[in-house]
Amino acid sequence: MKIHVDNQLCTGCRSCQIVCALVHFKVNNPKKSALKIEARFPDPGEYRVHICFQCGQCAEVCPEEAIRQDGDRYLLNMEKCTFCQACVEACPRGVLPTHQELPSPIKCDNCFECLEICAYNALSLRESG
Repeated sequence: MKIHVDNQLCTGCRSCQIVCALVHFKVNNPKKSALKIEARFPDPGEYRVHICFQCGQCAEVCPEEAIRQDGDRYLLNMEKCTFCQACVEACPRGVLPTHQELPSPIKCDNCFECLEICAYNALSLRESG
């Protein structure tokens, strides 16, 4: 199963980012989220959700093998990460954000909490493939 994004349904409320930061870091800070919400201007109300599709390119370039495959997802082991940022540069979607307070990039782990909070179903679950 993979997360599907329907940008036309996104209202830019950032609830998905907030729940991501709360679940993983126990803070109300959307900058500590594995999702990115891009506001498209000058079109008011048009947003683009950027989220990891678990392609594995980050794992391929990690010199410390801090990112490993676990079923349909790739997990980041923060203790093994040396913050070289090779994965950040390799990510084709640009969704391995960094934060000055964290010792490693922020990697989506497919916890699906963002799906639960999205009131407009901009994020949903679909079969892989």
